[in-house]
Amino acid sequence: MISLLDYGAGNVRSLRNAIHALGFSLTDIRRPEDILAAERLIFPGVGAFGAAMERLRRLGYVEPLREYLAAGRPFLGICIGLQVLFEGSEESPDTAGLGIIPGRIRRFETPDLAVPHMGWNDVRIARDSPLFADYAGEKLYFVHSYRAESTPENAAWVLAYSDYGAPFISAVQCGQLAAVQFHPEKSGAAGLRLLRHFLAGEDGANALPAKQHISTTRFAKRVIACLDVRANDAGDLVVTKGDQYDVREEGAVRNLGKPVELAQRYYEEGADEVTFLNITGFRDFPLADQPMLEVLRRTSERVFVPLTIGGGIRAFTDADGHHYSALDVADEYFRSGADKISIGSDAVETVEQVRAHGATGESAIEQIARVYGNQAVVVSIDPRRVYVHSPEETARTVIQTAQPGPNGERYCWFQCTVKGGREGRDVDVVELAQVCERLGAGELLVNSIDRDGTGAGFDLELIQLVRAAVGIPVIASSGAGCVEHFAEVFEHTGVEAALAAGIFHRREVPIAAVKSYLTERGIETRLS
Repeated sequence: MISLLDYGAGNVRSLRNAIHALGFSLTDIRRPEDILAAERLIFPGVGAFGAAMERLRRLGYVEPLREYLAAGRPFLGICIGLQVLFEGSEESPDTAGLGIIPGRIRRFETPDLAVPHMGWNDVRIARDSPLFADYAGEKLYFVHSYRAESTPENAAWVLAYSDYGAPFISAVQCGQLAAVQFHPEKSGAAGLRLLRHFLAGEDGANALPAKQHISTTRFAKRVIACLDVRANDAGDLVVTKGDQYDVREEGAVRNLGKPVELAQRYYEEGADEVTFLNITGFRDFPLADQPMLEVLRRTSERVFVPLTIGGGIRAFTDADGHHYSALDVADEYFRSGADKISIGSDAVETVEQVRAHGATGESAIEQIARVYGNQAVVVSIDPRRVYVHSPEETARTVIQTAQPGPNGERYCWFQCTVKGGREGRDVDVVELAQVCERLGAGELLVNSIDRDGTGAGFDLELIQLVRAAVGIPVIASSGAGCVEHFAEVFEHTGVEAALAAGIFHRREVPIAAVKSYLTERGIETRLS
């Protein structure tokens, strides 16, 4: 009997789906005594160390879990499921871990690299293990801000290392007890193979040994496929694409396909992540009936890379008068298969409130990050250029631009907008990026109203400005028209990821062609 310790820590639906896709059945841990009755136990998790341990204690799981682990019974921890095996974490200094492995979890100290460590990296295997039988150096998906360090006291536990500024432990094993920092259920075919080895209880006798000859792992740039989803005039959910945010053509909503089928196609073509942006408001529906929830559920059955959902992640009241907080909405999306939540217009309003009154701890960004961790929160920024003749004309952050304005202006600032770009606010992109980072955002998606749908390339000045302003990962968006544009944005701005929509939908530029070109230019990518 394979048992899942689901204690409410974000998206476990994808893990369930991966296990079912591999042909195994699964039972849930519902009571403390179920832990000791398990034959093979999986502990998945995302989010904050302290929140995870607090939930385990509240549910009465800590002592039976320690007893199960002390007996050396089959166990696989994933992400937080690895970290809680240690004695404690800098993320929650006053919270004790399970104490199975000596040592503490520490925050990444990487001045030249963004934190969280979010994306695709490989591993250096320290010793043979059935888990990594037939591993051939493929990239695996990581998303975390804190890492386990190797010490003389825990060296015997180390199964694999990865490198991000410095080495960290990416997998541990002692007998039948194992844990990995990456997410196998989000790591494509390589992750599913590792998961199968654990589920089947393989001893590795008949499996091919790992093939690896590397001294340092290499972190990959991500290529992300984005699907703008909205209801058409008939009420059906379709993938569409706008030109400078206008999605209508000859009076009708552009229909570029069905969201679930397109997402699966992008996964099969090698997309590193899939992002859904819900550009239709469904506020009259009860939360459980939101149409995008079903899209996520069905997609997570077929797509085993990270899924992000944006649009409508804010407090609302439905037609029956039931009020939902932003955290309620996020909870439901995570439970339906989302790995990350993208917050847009609400972030602009939050920055305005922080400017006026300071942080309250009650914004959607703060609430979600506190429960699920910074890595679960993406802020989507929709800026447009505002040209000025001199920096003195505005209090906003101004750059000297190589792209003069309509009246020859040589300076501009980037104004943040809300309501799908229809309304500008007196907030510039640097203020928004830095405030959202302080509040707990773990990643920024930087769009460009001026470049959207143009195929003229990413706005490098905008992307450079944001990348230099923050220490969290940045995704460049809007304007990609050819493979050269992806190399250009990675080489000139240092961003961690680049996103496109229309050129992938219309098959103008295949994802494989983008990755092949990046590889030719010496830019590390995940080759599926």
